[in-house]
Amino acid sequence: MERTTDRLVARLAERLRDGVADFVPLVSEELPVITIGEWMGLPAADFPLLRALTHDQVFTQELLPSPSQLMISDNATRTLHEYFSALVRDRRRSPGDDPVSQWLRIWDELEPDRDRADEAVYYLALLVVLAALETTSTLLSTMAWLIAGHPRQMGWLRAHPQDIPGAVEEVLRYDPPIHVVTRVAGDDMRLADIDVRKDETVHLMLAAANHDPAQYADPHIFDIRRKVSHLSFGGGIHYCVGAPLARMEAAALLTSLLRRLPGLRLHRPPEWAPRVAFRRLTTLQVADTANERVPHQAGPRD
Repeated sequence: MERTTDRLVARLAERLRDGVADFVPLVSEELPVITIGEWMGLPAADFPLLRALTHDQVFTQELLPSPSQLMISDNATRTLHEYFSALVRDRRRSPGDDPVSQWLRIWDELEPDRDRADEAVYYLALLVVLAALETTSTLLSTMAWLIAGHPRQMGWLRAHPQDIPGAVEEVLRYDPPIHVVTRVAGDDMRLADIDVRKDETVHLMLAAANHDPAQYADPHIFDIRRKVSHLSFGGGIHYCVGAPLARMEAAALLTSLLRRLPGLRLHRPPEWAPRVAFRRLTTLQVADTANERVPHQAGPRD
């Protein structure tokens, strides 16, 4: 993963020699799919397809999606079902040392019905890809946006690399990849002085909780030296299984950016997809002041 990160940052640096570059397609959309795809033994030629399908499928998890968004999500879900069903069949015929083959061997020991074992592995493989691409890509883009927009804090991190993990946590607190999660109450309960009945839908505002002034001093300020926890990975049985990997990718990328591109700056504010629950930067134009070709614009409050 670190080798991949360095290669992507080197490609970004090469593009920046000619002026402005878009960080999203060059780096943040590439690193998660390469990391997961190579680990699962997926063909590199399939990576663009998987990225596109995960972008579309996530609409079903949006807050109040439109009919057209749901149709896009349904089409992507059908294609993903075909892709990962075929993957399980292929690994069943020609098993190897990849995770999917290992999951098949484990489930064969647990489940005598082969069809049910294959179904379990299908859902696991699908979950890993859906969970690993969209949110991690957004985390990486948001991190680049915030760090490049705060040059003094970027300079601090270069001098104090031990604070890089804490900076990643502050990015996750300040603007998490998922702003809203939806749950259905299993029983009657009382939540924050509000009565919730069994089977009622509850929308939990993670991003708002991360800016609760009762929990954080000056929560609207981005501060990489803020040492606090957050709810961006959820909690309890819903805690994100990929949290350690997402943190590792973000820390590796930030380390490489600080080393290779200390003059990284925002060229213009980012553009966002029209979403509420699942954040996604579609464009993040950056420049390198070391090239002295493109004047940079001020980012978020430093």
